Amino acid sequence: MSLYRNAIWFLNGIHHYTRKGYEAAAKDFDKDLDVSVVGRSFMITGANSGIGRATAMAIAKKGGTVHMVCRNKDKAEEARADIVNVSGNTEVYVHIVDMSETRKVWEFAEAFKKQYPSLNVLINNAGCMVHKREVNAERLEKNFATNTMGVYVLTQTLIPLLQKSRDPRVITVSSGGMLVQKLRVNDLQSETGCFDGVMVYAQNKRQQVVLTQQWAKAYPVIHFSVMHPGWVDTPAVSTSMPQFHQMMGDRLRSVEQGADTIVWLALSRAAVSHFPSSWLHSDITILSHNLTQSSQTLPPLSLSKFQCLIYLLHHTLLNH
Repeated sequence: MSLYRNAIWFLNGIHHYTRKGYEAAAKDFDKDLDVSVVGRSFMITGANSGIGRATAMAIAKKGGTVHMVCRNKDKAEEARADIVNVSGNTEVYVHIVDMSETRKVWEFAEAFKKQYPSLNVLINNAGCMVHKREVNAERLEKNFATNTMGVYVLTQTLIPLLQKSRDPRVITVSSGGMLVQKLRVNDLQSETGCFDGVMVYAQNKRQQVVLTQQWAKAYPVIHFSVMHPGWVDTPAVSTSMPQFHQMMGDRLRSVEQGADTIVWLALSRAAVSHFPSSWLHSDITILSHNLTQSSQTLPPLSLSKFQCLIYLLHHTLLNH
């Protein structure tokens, strides 16, 4: 990331991604959320804390059936109990899955398809930012395994179930950091150069945007979207980026503010009828996929190569 691009991104973030940025944007919100979603099912990864938990709570309050996909059983059960108690909705279920373990993600998704007749909305929220290079059981770099392959395998496996469900949607929680990252097709797992967890995370988030664009073209019956929640005060941010968390302090958004656009994309009629599939959203509006009108857009050959590499990784792992 160049210093110039970094500076533009940070200044833009101070203006738009903070609590004040949300409050300014909220004056123009038309949430279109006077809806009941009783009978509709929602899967949310990373649903036991932070933005995921706030999203699960909001959907449960509207009557939706919530499937919480979490890594930690104790934290997940505690979150579920709180959501049920506050919302009065008992249709909240916990599934224990580590999104960094690619084959286990696939096994879970296959079992879910057999057990449940429909899934209306998939929300890819879980993520990680590891600052030292680690690999999972399949020898994939852990950030890439969680943020990219976990999202790809879960979504791709559940697409047949989504396709036969009413008004299907897939929402992926990206990050503003991806705006300063160009897709590195030849280094998907950040194997070259110095390993920087923040930059690796941002690269993964760019990969999510590209996946969303490709899915939207391949499966037009499903509404795909990707969103940036802003800079939010979550346990993950305080743990993974302690200096940033301390510096920003109360300027960070609440988890409810961070979840706001996710909930809108999941529930609102307008989110589907007024906005095309594959777009990047923040504060209930469309953003450019790029920070500036620069060379971020890749040629079709590079995008095809990315798609092939992810596909081959997926099938190699599952057939191993």
